[in-house]
Amino acid sequence: MTVVAVLANPPREGLVATGLAESTPLSTAEAADLYEAAFRDIVLAVDRSGGELLVNYPDEESIPEAHRTDTPPEAALRALVADTLGGTEDARFERQVGSSFGARAGNTVTHLLREEGADSVAVVTPSTAMLSRTLIDSAAMKLRTNGVVIGPSTRGRVHYVGFTEPIDFEGAFEGLALPTLANRGRDAGLDVEFVESLPSLETREDLIDTIPLLRARFAAERIVPDYTAAFVHEHGLDVVDEDGKKRIVRD
Repeated sequence: MTVVAVLANPPREGLVATGLAESTPLSTAEAADLYEAAFRDIVLAVDRSGGELLVNYPDEESIPEAHRTDTPPEAALRALVADTLGGTEDARFERQVGSSFGARAGNTVTHLLREEGADSVAVVTPSTAMLSRTLIDSAAMKLRTNGVVIGPSTRGRVHYVGFTEPIDFEGAFEGLALPTLANRGRDAGLDVEFVESLPSLETREDLIDTIPLLRARFAAERIVPDYTAAFVHEHGLDVVDEDGKKRIVRD
């Protein structure tokens, strides 16, 4: 069984999805709501898969003071998981440790593999709204025979990465994470494999990639991430092509 660690912040306005708020028609509050929707969809995908859900949350002190509230991050994320799954019995919650994303991901992966004897550990974030149960299970199968399994995203990023052994995580998720993680896996003597490429959800370009995919899957009566699709529908989001330039519009 793969432990799927979801590294997430509480969906507070101005704390999360700031790149979307700065570059799209979404307000900071709406961007935070979209982040929450994506988090719920990832929680559902992991719960429906053969993986084990681990929510990795920050402590309050690591959050910028302007975005601190009376509700601890763990409590906020627990409430969302409970509302999404009808309880938290099938989820674990652990505090993030580390000064950067790479350090936090690396500490989680290394601890689970070396201290708890997990067979494999994957790292994802709420920026991957399109993550599905099928992809999680496909990656888990590939982790049986490969040391690193990567889900590529656009512009050299990754939406999923799983490990059976730790690698050098220092700076591994910065810049072009896709080739960096592949190289770090090979440097550690591990076989590297890949799963389906998916768009991330961090910028205007990402939203332009995601909205048509959601609408196409809905039109074809295929599975869509429930909460993210509902957000797009309720806010009337669509993409139009005007003279070769794509633009996000809303009803």
